[in-house]
Amino acid sequence: MKKTLIVAAVAALTGTAAFAQSSVTIYGRFNTTIERMDNNGSKSTAENNNASRLGFKGVEDMGGGLKAGFQLEHGFDSSNGIPAAAFWGRQSEVNLSGGFGMIRVGRFTSEAYFATADYVSMHNHDTGLSEDALYAYIGRNTNKVAYRLPTLVPGLSVEGGYSLSEAVPGAAPGYKNTFDGAINYQTGPVALGLGYEGNGAANQVAVRALVDLGSFVVGGYVQRDKSGWAAPNGNLGTRTNVRVSAAYILGGSEFHVNFGNAGKYSNVANSAAKQLTLAYNYNLSKRTKVYAYYTEVKDGAANIYNNANFGVARTGRDTKFDSFAIGVRHNF
Repeated sequence: MKKTLIVAAVAALTGTAAFAQSSVTIYGRFNTTIERMDNNGSKSTAENNNASRLGFKGVEDMGGGLKAGFQLEHGFDSSNGIPAAAFWGRQSEVNLSGGFGMIRVGRFTSEAYFATADYVSMHNHDTGLSEDALYAYIGRNTNKVAYRLPTLVPGLSVEGGYSLSEAVPGAAPGYKNTFDGAINYQTGPVALGLGYEGNGAANQVAVRALVDLGSFVVGGYVQRDKSGWAAPNGNLGTRTNVRVSAAYILGGSEFHVNFGNAGKYSNVANSAAKQLTLAYNYNLSKRTKVYAYYTEVKDGAANIYNNANFGVARTGRDTKFDSFAIGVRHNF
């Protein structure tokens, strides 16, 4: 009722005549954990946000298969209510779709990430301190234009995106035009994905597979990147990152295990890393769950991953981060 009243008020204010052909949805997520962390020997307890957000999305059906849509999404820290970044920093997109496919313009996440790393991170939506700490995400989300092909084969989707650097002449290096692309295909219980990103001297390609047998789900990806953790400049060399995950569902309970191994960058000694996450989720309803997890990241002396994700100071030896957490997630 509240959502309908809001949409009606907006339509009245803007003089929209085709209200029956338009819709706006309000959605969001609260996801908060209390965690006991050990950051290379420094122990602490904290309440942490896990990518909480508030969003609006809408579509107008203009007839003949042509539709216009938008999506605005704001991230906030659920532990204190402070904006996590710029307002609408998670997504601000307008799109046009029809028999020709879909054209997207604005700010949005690379589809290469959704096709690979995000797809297999099942226990907590790849958020918070148990997120995938090793995946090289080198795309840019801003100033983007993307094109999604129409569905020509059932279960197949293809999208490519281009992010304009909009660099000021003579500005410091780091502004690069980036490319990303993704292919997803699902047939029965098997889902496959391919993602590519290019950003200056850096690039990455990853392939993913997942099999959903109902009570048992298993998946994984393999990523090969060049200087991914130094994008868009730098010369780390190449490495291979492998991740596998599995879930067993029993009623409202979910049991998860997730393991990742990042090999050494060819030009950086002691740069290999590992991550292990064990998790339990209990679904109180379709929208609300409580959960617990233990996650651990072991990084080589080069500290490529822990510096970026957990602020572990370089010590000249192997470093480690782990956390035990309990949390609640509510979607609306």
